[in-house]
Amino acid sequence: MLRLGLNIDHVATIRNARGGAHPDPVRAAEIAQSAGADGITIHLREDRRHIRDGDLDAIRAATRLPINLEMAATEEMTVIAERFKPHAACLVPEKREERTTEGGLDVAGLHNTIAPVVRRLKEAGCRVSLFIEPDPVQIAVAEVLGAPVVELHTGRYAELWLEGDEASVARELERLQEAAKEAVRRGIEPHAGHGLTFDNVKPVAAIPEIAELNIGHFLIGEAIFTGLDTAVKRMRALMDEARAEQAA
Repeated sequence: MLRLGLNIDHVATIRNARGGAHPDPVRAAEIAQSAGADGITIHLREDRRHIRDGDLDAIRAATRLPINLEMAATEEMTVIAERFKPHAACLVPEKREERTTEGGLDVAGLHNTIAPVVRRLKEAGCRVSLFIEPDPVQIAVAEVLGAPVVELHTGRYAELWLEGDEASVARELERLQEAAKEAVRRGIEPHAGHGLTFDNVKPVAAIPEIAELNIGHFLIGEAIFTGLDTAVKRMRALMDEARAEQAA
């Protein structure tokens, strides 16, 4: 079954906008578990704009779901991950001025920086993932680095979908399909995420090689109107429908 990882960062964003403890990302993790999510994703950024250090242990104590810690390949974050030992650690690009992650990590260009971080995370028992563009060169370097997982950046696909450019959407979807196949060919498990919604998720979910989707901002936004439980269940249903239709 295609897994759904729920990114709960933006519950913490709302909390931090006013200060205090509400809304609590721990509660979001608990609801995600009961609604059928398969994992919790959290991004501990350098500036702590949403998830804070104290959230790590609190979320772990509240849920049985595996935790995927998104992090920059820095010494500070590596030390934190070595202590926290999440189920998975996903290395992502990070710029202080960006509103959200703007693209994949250039593992080819940053090989010498990323290699020791991957090694240390693996030694700490973390399943290392690299958030990359759906590019065969990046996937090849991920294999050299020894990363067992890559997460394919679906941001461009999502942007093209919003623009309504069907031909470009089809080309980007094909790029994602080919990247997923290449990852599997190299013994790497492909995941995908960024910008996925109820409207655009099914073509990505139908890619048979992809094992997991990580979705956050959209589902937290939908939760304002329908509740988090309802939003997660609907996304889970759409993903399952896509897999069933693909297999038929």
